[in-house]
Amino acid sequence: MQHYVLELLSLMAIFSFAIISPGADLAMVIRQSLVHGRRAAIITSFGIGASLMIHVTYTILGLGLVISKSILLFNIIKWCGVAYLVYIGVQALRAGEASVDPAGSAETDVEKRQSGIKAFGLGFMANALNPKAVFFFLSIFSAVVSHETPGLVKLGYGFVMAGCLIAWFVGVSFFMTTPRMRAAFSRASKWINRTSGLVFIAFGLKLAAAKAS
Repeated sequence: MQHYVLELLSLMAIFSFAIISPGADLAMVIRQSLVHGRRAAIITSFGIGASLMIHVTYTILGLGLVISKSILLFNIIKWCGVAYLVYIGVQALRAGEASVDPAGSAETDVEKRQSGIKAFGLGFMANALNPKAVFFFLSIFSAVVSHETPGLVKLGYGFVMAGCLIAWFVGVSFFMTTPRMRAAFSRASKWINRTSGLVFIAFGLKLAAAKAS
């Protein structure tokens, strides 16, 4: 048992830096918070966490190694991710000014109140279509977790990691939907939409330049 605890602590020591580092997931949660409100951002956070479990599961099953060695599979995932991020970016650039209601949600001329399924899907797909996640989880599990560790224990590690990731993004969701942040968004919604659109497109272009290693 102590061995498993040490493995988990080692995993979390590495994963904690990945959680807080800027990336497409963080940009997605921030924009969801500002444009669609706290509820949508929290649901999106759970979508990202669910996608993480997909990465962990195929890593445990050994499929991560197959993907990492296949240039074709890597490129398929990569270009789907590029298209998705650019699409989200263009949608943000097209969004008009947003009006913020007292409950903390926002609507634009293009994007109306967002359904839970769409909010979840946005987070899930943004994370799932990132091929670099394949190498990240494959490398940290290979470096830290013993081959003798049972699969169910490894899956438990994944649930802890997903839980921490969700908790972090839920915290971001609450912070970005405070009255002060909502008021700031109301004053500069058009420019925030444009900036977030450029950020998503930039992440898409960065992903397009990624190569399998």
